[in-house]
Amino acid sequence: MSNIVNNVVEDYIRHTLKDTEGLLKELEIYAEENSVPIVHKEVSDLLKVLLKMQKPKRILEVGCAIGYSSILFATTCGEDSDITTCERNPVMIEKAKENIKRAGFENNITILEGDAVEQLKNVEGEFDMIFLDAAKGQYKLFYDLVIDKLKVGGVLISDNILYKGMIASDDLVVRRKKTIVKRMRDYLDYICNCDYLTTSLLPMGDGVAISYKDSKRGENKDA
Repeated sequence: MSNIVNNVVEDYIRHTLKDTEGLLKELEIYAEENSVPIVHKEVSDLLKVLLKMQKPKRILEVGCAIGYSSILFATTCGEDSDITTCERNPVMIEKAKENIKRAGFENNITILEGDAVEQLKNVEGEFDMIFLDAAKGQYKLFYDLVIDKLKVGGVLISDNILYKGMIASDDLVVRRKKTIVKRMRDYLDYICNCDYLTTSLLPMGDGVAISYKDSKRGENKDA
């Protein structure tokens, strides 16, 4: 359980939502058995709803792991989708490549291999949606590298923003996580208060932030 909502409520939601099928279900089972971090069930379904509403064609993901979210994006958005994702762990990269091939999305999903900070500096073009799901203490750094690549009218989704409840309460903070907690709080303060985004924080999964880009950074005098 995540410490984000009442355990009874969380369990009810996860058992009420329609069960995943096919390869994505296989990946959920693999992730659970091998302690691989992927999005929570309720977040996965939220992403599908947002994708169907927003209909993005170009998506940038920071944090690929075994390719679960990328495959979810491509499955939902269809064969015209163009997804770029980053991963530094060689074991995860190989597993992701295998899963993407099995899903038939080799032409839709590109994995940038190596440190995300270095890889993101070289990403070109404009994206309709950006998904942050990598090192939690680096979200603001990732943000500064990608936000200008998000088109006006695009959506930024940041996962795990409540980090097992630690972001919301000092009583839950583990000593070795203090730096991550401080950085995530600073990140959330920024995206909730800058004048070119409209942001909502959702207490589901491990916490999700959804930000709509109203204008370009720097267009407003207080940006």
